[in-house]
Amino acid sequence: MNNARHITLPQGFRAAGVACGIKASGNRDLAIIVADADASAAIVTTRNQIVGAPITWCRQILPRGYGKIRGMVINAGVSNVCTAKRGLDDARTMASETARRIGTQPEKILVASTGIIGQPLPMGKIKRGIASAARSLGRRGDANVAEAIMTTDTLRKSAVVVTRIGGRKVTLAAIAKGSGMIAPSMATMISVITTDAAISPAALKKALAASVAKSFNAVTVDSDTSTSDIVAVLASGLAANTNLTASSKDYGKFAAALDEVCAELARAIATDGEGATKLIGVTVLGGRTDREAEIAAKSVANSPLFKCAVHGCDPNWGRIAMALGKSSAKVVAEKLTIRIGPTLVFKCGTPTKFNARRVSKYLASDEVEVVCDLRLGKGRFTALTCDLSKDYITINADYHT
Repeated sequence: MNNARHITLPQGFRAAGVACGIKASGNRDLAIIVADADASAAIVTTRNQIVGAPITWCRQILPRGYGKIRGMVINAGVSNVCTAKRGLDDARTMASETARRIGTQPEKILVASTGIIGQPLPMGKIKRGIASAARSLGRRGDANVAEAIMTTDTLRKSAVVVTRIGGRKVTLAAIAKGSGMIAPSMATMISVITTDAAISPAALKKALAASVAKSFNAVTVDSDTSTSDIVAVLASGLAANTNLTASSKDYGKFAAALDEVCAELARAIATDGEGATKLIGVTVLGGRTDREAEIAAKSVANSPLFKCAVHGCDPNWGRIAMALGKSSAKVVAEKLTIRIGPTLVFKCGTPTKFNARRVSKYLASDEVEVVCDLRLGKGRFTALTCDLSKDYITINADYHT
């Protein structure tokens, strides 16, 4: 899917990704995604208390988190965070320059930035990049768009889902970037979703918030929530289905399709974690509530000791039990069971006899599943993470310099 059309596949969207000189590598670093007319839109943004100027701008133009938007401009390489008044002025300028080029108002342009914190944006380069991208807008450069929003990502991330609503074909497409500083407390690092569904902005926000909780908010690479996290969804309405509201009978079909898109991107982000060699799913069953199951699952997924053990193919179930027990969720050792893949390694307060070599071989797989049953209720949650390798340290030790 990564080399195919995606973000412009729904009717009514054009996009472009260009290199404007922000990245020292010379790779693409600026993207514009626009709707041909005003589109229903919704956003979810980071809960980090320190946020980038683009997040502030997006919250200002969509104070309720939804409304009508014409497009979005994204730069990679510098995140425009902790840049004071200049940062907000630069975010506004990015919106204004994009709006002028496509014939709309600045308040209808979302802005996102990703990269190094604390450095001012090279606005001369960005203005030239916006002009270049606006001239290049079309429906054949989707791979360039996905590449232009990447930082330490090693793979372009995209997803497409097609469904039928009210007898009409409806397409949802999305791109995302994210590899490190990944523990979303709202959404993903940066993601843009387009759809040609006809849906009200309020219903779009409700569906997005629900999808985020089950997908992007289940991902953690390093337990760090970015200052620049945003996910935006734009709906052109050109599928010509009956306009959906949250009470429409077909609202559930749209929400399910959005869930599928977000889930696919969430897995891609966890798989492409900085230095990652394997995807890890941590499922907690039997929590007193879903929220307690989530707390317990993320405690394991965020444990450096557990992640290192998986990287080294060490079947050390004690690190799983430790991470469960240190969480604020209720955990009772005498009720707890732990499975690594198909193998039961801990049951009701005591380790089981298991073939350690077989479990080690399983841990060498590209995908690893751990299932913990607290046996205290019906709550459940699956967290997605990756192993912790030496490459993660190398990447982040060298990131700024």
